[in-house]
Amino acid sequence: MDKAKLKVGIQKYTMIIVLVLVMLFFTWGTQGKILLAQNITNLISQNAYVFVLATGMLLCILTGGNIDLSVGSVVCFVGAVGGVMMENMKLPVGIAVILMLLLGAVIGAWQAFWIAFLRIPPFITTLSGMLVFRGLSNVVLGGKTLPIKSEMFVRLFGGGANCYVPDFLGNGEGLNRVALVSGILGCIIYIFVTVRGHVNRVKRGYDTGNVGAMYGKMVVICAVILAVSYKLAQHKGIPTSLVWVLIVVLIYGYITSKTTIGRYFYAVGGNEKATKLSGINTDKVYFIAYTNMGLLAALAGMLTIARMTSAQPTYGQNYEMDAIGSCFIGGASAYGGIGTVPGVIVGAVLMGIINQGMSIMGTDQNMQKVVKGLVLLAAVIFDVVSKKKNS
Repeated sequence: MDKAKLKVGIQKYTMIIVLVLVMLFFTWGTQGKILLAQNITNLISQNAYVFVLATGMLLCILTGGNIDLSVGSVVCFVGAVGGVMMENMKLPVGIAVILMLLLGAVIGAWQAFWIAFLRIPPFITTLSGMLVFRGLSNVVLGGKTLPIKSEMFVRLFGGGANCYVPDFLGNGEGLNRVALVSGILGCIIYIFVTVRGHVNRVKRGYDTGNVGAMYGKMVVICAVILAVSYKLAQHKGIPTSLVWVLIVVLIYGYITSKTTIGRYFYAVGGNEKATKLSGINTDKVYFIAYTNMGLLAALAGMLTIARMTSAQPTYGQNYEMDAIGSCFIGGASAYGGIGTVPGVIVGAVLMGIINQGMSIMGTDQNMQKVVKGLVLLAAVIFDVVSKKKNS
């Protein structure tokens, strides 16, 4: 029985174990450089778009292993339109941001309509979108790079050297106190929510599992939070891009685990026919998933042009692959119905560490692609083999 529990535990936390091993390998391979405070900050800032897109992609995958191939092109198109609105049309940043989010939602709804109500395969619909919006990006920008000069926009969405949460608790010297306090508060909130949830399950007579494992997990997660906050405090503090990532992760983590509509995504992916017979409008679930993907692609577009301080027709290339890879590596099933937001974040972090570690080690770009492809293949093979064994 103990061996069976151990096996289940290892399967459940396989990607976390892999993440730790990969981190140890690159710590050795880079002689500790990957753990430098600035590299931790760069890991977050450079992969902010991956966290955002992967969270939205998870909802699409949950509905049955479906993916959205257009997100990279939508990121580019929304960024291009936003750049034109702010720099050429001189619209205020607030209005431009709202219009960019609306544009992303409209694009998502356009594709969602064909997928949800006419049942055009998502692969074909979003492949079409990938071509259409990449071409429109070139049309909007005229094939040229458009510099983003709005300092407010760049700071708000995490681009440039000064895009960090102000250290209003310190004097600008030594460790960033806002980062340290945020880490401590994050641990306190996490412990409170976890213990409260455990107490509520006990009161209702639900199975609470191994209490020791719960506390062990709590200790590990708090240690990670404190370590990351300390590293951020050593550099310049909390990047504003991290704030947006945390907002997205917390909102969608809650939606997928605590709300009725969140359960519908899992139900549709698990058995669409049974879900439809139970009275759930599955068309609506598909529509919400792909409309939401467009909205988050718009946010990723803003994060991208802010970090690059420009809009360019080539931005967003292979972003969809990073998002899809993060989902499957993070435990989402290729068949749908299985996957979590925390798992997706683990997958995105793993992809980011592999990219950054190989870059620091001076690995050829082509070999980096080979490694990422093999890691993705291994994750999907693990998922397929596990499903066969369980069946």
